[in-house]
Amino acid sequence: MVKIQQYIQNSMNKRIEDYNKVLPILEVYRCVQSEGSRFGRPTIAVRTTGCTHRCYFGEGGWCDSWYTSIHPEKGVFTFNDIIKIYDENPHIEEMMLTGGSPTMHPRLVNELTHFAHERNIIITIETEGSAFVETDYPINLLSISPKFANSVPIEGAITPAGKVVEKRMIDTHNRKRKNTEAIKQMIEFHSDYHYKPVWDGTDSNLNEIESYRIELDIPKNKTYIMPAGDTRETLIAMYPLVFNMCAEKGYNMTGRDHIIAFDTQRMV
Repeated sequence: MVKIQQYIQNSMNKRIEDYNKVLPILEVYRCVQSEGSRFGRPTIAVRTTGCTHRCYFGEGGWCDSWYTSIHPEKGVFTFNDIIKIYDENPHIEEMMLTGGSPTMHPRLVNELTHFAHERNIIITIETEGSAFVETDYPINLLSISPKFANSVPIEGAITPAGKVVEKRMIDTHNRKRKNTEAIKQMIEFHSDYHYKPVWDGTDSNLNEIESYRIELDIPKNKTYIMPAGDTRETLIAMYPLVFNMCAEKGYNMTGRDHIIAFDTQRMV
């Protein structure tokens, strides 16, 4: 903590100056955390737009928030909108920063750590691990979900907006798909983490998940395996496979209960 306090005093991290300015935030809403180690806790979700990845899981579908990544919509919320929803929900003491790729917006991430610190809010950031972001206050929980070979778009596939996948989309995805050093830096700097990969049910994907866990020296008790799928139907089909595999291998299983509850509906 001394190191963190010294860092704050000498910080050069940029902050948001205009709380009325529209930011790259697409959604701000009240919900219940439905994945990972803080499952079941009331939280405010802040979803940024823009992503370094273009994830496509074949039969598991496109990224379940493709409207922030493959076809990113423009941000519509200000920082004051975040303050307002917490003022309206004083019983909620957690924040989930998700995307897209929140680490694309270091100024916003840093400002949110100040807000969380002032209000004694537990902040979780969901990240694929493509970039390390320094903040003036450490993030309480990194939810690390690196993307593996099964996430690479297929040339000629049709995106949710009806566009054909071209080679440049595949090249961009592969170039930024894994950044081991950034993940190691994040784990060292911030308060806590868990490893939350998506499994598609194949041995090859499971081997990649396990190899990367060992490379990062992540214990099994910090590993939460999620089923691949972007609809209620595809997730339910995957649940027995993930359930049995986690029981056999000693991993934690995490559902994606916002999709089970609301299917493809947004802001839930």
